[in-house]
Amino acid sequence: MDKVRFGIIGVGGMGRTHAQSLLSDIKGAELAAVCDISPERLDWAEQHLPDHVQRFLSPEELFKSGTIDAVMIATPHYDHPPLAIEALGYGLHVLIEKPAGVYTKAVQEMNDAAAKSDRVFGIMYNQRTNPLYQKLRDLIKSGELGEIRRTNWIITNWYRSQSYYDSGGWRATWGGEGGGVLLNQDPHQLDLWQWTTGMMPKRVRAFCHFGKYRNIEVEDDVTAYVEYENGATGLFITTTGEAPGTNRFEITGDNGKIVIEDGKLTFYRLRTPEPQFNAEYTGGFGTPECWKCEIPVEAGSGEQHKGILRNFTNAILHGEALLAPGEEGIHGLTLSNAMYLSAWTDNWVNLPIDSELFYEKLMEQVKNSTFRKAPVSSKTLDVTGTH
Repeated sequence: MDKVRFGIIGVGGMGRTHAQSLLSDIKGAELAAVCDISPERLDWAEQHLPDHVQRFLSPEELFKSGTIDAVMIATPHYDHPPLAIEALGYGLHVLIEKPAGVYTKAVQEMNDAAAKSDRVFGIMYNQRTNPLYQKLRDLIKSGELGEIRRTNWIITNWYRSQSYYDSGGWRATWGGEGGGVLLNQDPHQLDLWQWTTGMMPKRVRAFCHFGKYRNIEVEDDVTAYVEYENGATGLFITTTGEAPGTNRFEITGDNGKIVIEDGKLTFYRLRTPEPQFNAEYTGGFGTPECWKCEIPVEAGSGEQHKGILRNFTNAILHGEALLAPGEEGIHGLTLSNAMYLSAWTDNWVNLPIDSELFYEKLMEQVKNSTFRKAPVSSKTLDVTGTH
């Protein structure tokens, strides 16, 4: 094989962006087909994509067509696992949009199907291409920060207006989207939180506010506290209702503190590790000498979506290691599932979570929902500049 023939399921906002990338920007990739259950979106494809790009109204028709080697799944979240499992069954390589799904029970089934296949399985965690987070991960893995004591992430700059939520009947509903800010805006941060540190919490306590700032039934404001096996603690604070927002990721270790904010990585490095200083210092009120180091990082935010598409294509053609293996999508989803479960049960949640209990509670939200959206006409938003 010298090129990978891609099909895209879902040609709404992100699907269209990926289609344009596959047409011209990814060496070794070819956009061969698109699929959408919306005739209007297929009309868009007919008008804006080359004639050779075939169009299908159902995933099954696409899978059986023999026109593609790999599929990009850019549908609403609930559909990711079942479509991925079906595609893998047809022998296709699979790349899914984030999040991996809505609940870990389905995502684990998807991971099991991928493990039994010999196909390449990836997830669109494009923030892993950002040099800032790659450098942070490198510093932590290499031991520069020492043992981690605290992880704090305030991510409140995902501002969304009511018109955003009104742009589609599925948005911000338990039945359609399966969650709010944790599931739609934050999957990248929840992935990076554990990917860069290499740590998953052992238990979670979270407080979710549902429809606090917008007329929606899902959460738009969350504060979560976590505890790790080594005694470290962490906070994750997020909302879509504040402006101006903050994006500050701060990790403290024995050797100091690293802060990522405003596109910069700053290492407040202790000359003497804190445990050693504490053991040796006898002066009472002293503190360890600290150097503020602006760590040089490659400019820009990396290749983002195109980088993941390129890496996935190269993995199929040349065996290149995946930057974002699909199986790792379950980690960030486990964190959001744990936060919901903690809020719904008003209690601590131990990890790994009880996936059956979470699914039961989620279905209760869907079944008992009394929220009714005003009739809206589906609107494809411009996703330029989003993640």
